[in-house]
Amino acid sequence: MNRTPVVFIHGVWLHALSWEAWVERFASRGFLTVAPGWPGEATAARTVRAAPETLAGLDLATLTDHYAGIVRSFDVPPVLIGHSVGGLIAQHLIGADVGRAAVAIAAAPVNDVLLPGAPVPLWRPDQNGGTGADRTVPLSPRTFHQVFANTVSRAESDRLFERYGMPAPRRLLADLGCASTPRSPRAGADTGNAGRGPLLLISGQEDRLVPDSVTRTVYKQYGDSTAVTDLKQFADRAHSLVIDGGWRFVADYVLGWLEDRGVRALVEEG
Repeated sequence: MNRTPVVFIHGVWLHALSWEAWVERFASRGFLTVAPGWPGEATAARTVRAAPETLAGLDLATLTDHYAGIVRSFDVPPVLIGHSVGGLIAQHLIGADVGRAAVAIAAAPVNDVLLPGAPVPLWRPDQNGGTGADRTVPLSPRTFHQVFANTVSRAESDRLFERYGMPAPRRLLADLGCASTPRSPRAGADTGNAGRGPLLLISGQEDRLVPDSVTRTVYKQYGDSTAVTDLKQFADRAHSLVIDGGWRFVADYVLGWLEDRGVRALVEEG
């Protein structure tokens, strides 16, 4: 028997360690779990905050190719679980028949679906001393609580920020449509692919970065495909739903969904 791999893909303003509890939870169910960081990402978020230039040049194409290579390296097609831009990448890859199944949590929208403006300005043209694409955009602990972890206490939010918070590459944000420049072609997904693996979209109904309405609009784009596409909305949850105190409810729902869709932790050889 072979173990089914699960590749966790983190999003903007969070470090790869944001998946640490999920990695342990899924491994305890028999899955082979990996949560690779971005190219150049240090092993601790604090280190990245101290030297953000290591991520400054990253764009969506680089990240997508990075994770596509990881997914293709397994003998058994992996499950892809992504949050934020990681959820967008998961959709892009599963739409290209890369991977066994995909879960996109509070995902940056695909294709022509746009994000509304954040309730607190996150990125100004003059931020970080210039408009160059080689800059990064940090969040302060206060802003992290306002727009990212807005359903938990300030104390919990600060703990989450300290362990997981890191700056986002300005170029990546531009690729996602957070600027006046055109979105990257990698921000698309083949929503009509009828032969892909099952896809689950998850939203938090108090999410201020990727509102529930955005996820529902993306879900409708998959309506013409006969491939399995499901939507799960979590009430009273924010963009931090993968790391805050309620993370296990989300993780266990995903585990149950995979079981229902016939994706098992162990698969027969050959």
